[in-house]
Order: sequence, then structure tokens, then C-alpha cells
Amino acid sequence: MKFLGTLLVLVLILAGAAAWVVRTPYGPSQETFVEIAPHTGTAAVAAQLELAGVIRSRYGFDLLRPLLGGRLQAGEYRFDHPVSMTEVYRRIARGDIYTRALTIPEGYNIFDIAQAVQDQGFGTRDAFLSAERQHTELIAQWLPKDAPHPASLEGYLFPDTYYFPRKATPLQILTAMVRRFHQVSARLSMTGDVNRTVIMASLIEKEVSQPEERPLVAGVFVNRLAKGMPLATDPTVIYAALLQDRWRGTIYASDLASPSPYNTYKHTGLPPGPICNPGIASLRAALSPAQTDYLYFVSDAAGHSRFSASLKEHAQQVEAYRQAAKH
Repeated sequence: MKFLGTLLVLVLILAGAAAWVVRTPYGPSQETFVEIAPHTGTAAVAAQLELAGVIRSRYGFDLLRPLLGGRLQAGEYRFDHPVSMTEVYRRIARGDIYTRALTIPEGYNIFDIAQAVQDQGFGTRDAFLSAERQHTELIAQWLPKDAPHPASLEGYLFPDTYYFPRKATPLQILTAMVRRFHQVSARLSMTGDVNRTVIMASLIEKEVSQPEERPLVAGVFVNRLAKGMPLATDPTVIYAALLQDRWRGTIYASDLASPSPYNTYKHTGLPPGPICNPGIASLRAALSPAQTDYLYFVSDAAGHSRFSASLKEHAQQVEAYRQAAKH
């Protein structure tokens, strides 16, 4: 009887110790990362966590599996304050891996995106641009079969907020952004010449600051194309300069005289590719342009566009804008 009593006391002490190990918060007080490789067993995960100072005992962690169940997920985890061992286990079982946000606004071009990637710590700008040029097969399905091999993914990196692991590669980032474009294009039922739609949408995105004016600007472009008139849009001139690494922050006469196929003052028709990555509103406008007789537009001091059907009326609108700008 005495033996059983002693045994019971020992069991209670051990149970209490186990509960203390499992439930009492423990861990680092500063940022610590633990990366779990795919197919790593519970015992090996426990050893990693103990070595990193995230848990007190690998053996206690290993014992949690039959109690809590679930499958431990691969990935990188971030710990920056003490928590219970059960919380550590549950985080890894539900795959609560550490990610960083990458926000790409509407109208960003590939150079803007590459800089954002670098600023958020996902690698260098140059490495991203290099990967972007090497993996244009990601958009092959949207290009005409007789189209030359694209030199860029420009236009198909959908603007959104993405969440990536710290060590995400440029290809993983590019693939996610193209996949998001695929989802949006399916929602909009984009068929036919998708590339033409994206090019048009990219021009609209760069020319319009007011959402309600996008279909009107799209209509102007459609009308000018139908008449064989140059689109004569400044954002394409800027993009041509960016491609040639000669953009100086303002448009010079030499830019307007550039022979680049993106110079829509010199060449009729659409430029050979998108000039930025348009958002859903500009894509909708490109798909459904307003039907008007407008051939010109100019922005006023408030950022709104003034539309004209004749060159004379357009000249009057431009002069009114210049006069207003003086005051």
C-alpha cells in the first residue's frame, strides 16, 4: 500500500513537471527564425526548436503529437517572445509560416516592381529583372501564336498585396503575380486578343487618375486607332526612355523624336507591349470603351480630363488649362 502511495506521488510529480514544461511560456525574447524542411519528422523538428531556444525540451514536444494530433508543416517560422510549447506545436501544425507583404500598386511598371521587391528584402532589383526576362513563358498562353517571343512580363504582373516567405525566389514571386492575373482575366471573361487588351489597359492606367474617366479615355484611343492617328500619349514616351535607361524625369524633344516603337508620337497603332501593369478598372475599360466621337483629351489642374472631338476644341481646352495653371 505504501509502495502504491509512493508511486502515485511520483506519477503526480512527473505529470506536474510535464504540464509545467508544456504550458509554461518559454522561448526567445528577440526575433528567431526556424526553417523546417519538407518531410521532417516530429523528433527532428523538436531538436531544431530546442537548439534554437524556442522550447525547453525536445522530448516534451515529441510527446505532444499523440495529444494534439495534426501534421507539422514545412516552412520558416518566426518566434520573438516566450510562448507555451503547445502554442509552438499548434502554430507549426497549422502552417503559420512567416511571410512578408509585397504591395504592388496599380500602374507600377516592371522597374517599379523590381525596386519594391528589393526594398522589401526579397532580393536585388537586378536579380528580379533578370528572372523576369528569363521566364516569359509564363504568359505564352495569352500571346498570339505568330507573336515574337516577348521580352518582358510587363502588363501581366497583377497589382495586389502578396505575402511571401523571406526566401521567396524571383520566379516564385513572378509566378504568383501572373497566376493572379490569370484569375482576374478569367473573372472578366477576357478572350480573343488578350495581349491587345492588356496593352490598351496599360495606357489607360497611366493616363487616367479618375476611375469614371477610364472608359472615355479608352474610347479616345479606339477612335484614334480607327482613324490611323498616332495615339500621342506621353506615358509611352516615358516608357521608351526607361527601357533605354535614359529617362531624366521630364520629357525632352529628343524623347519625342526617339525611333523607339513605344514612341506613340512617331508611330501609329498600339505600342508593341504594355507599359505598366494595369488594375481591374483599366482592364474593364479596355474591354468596354465608351462610344463617343472624342479624339482628344487633356488633364486640367484638378486632375480631371477634358475631352474634345476636334483639334480646334482641343486647342482651346489646352489653352484654358495653361491659363488656369498660371493662377
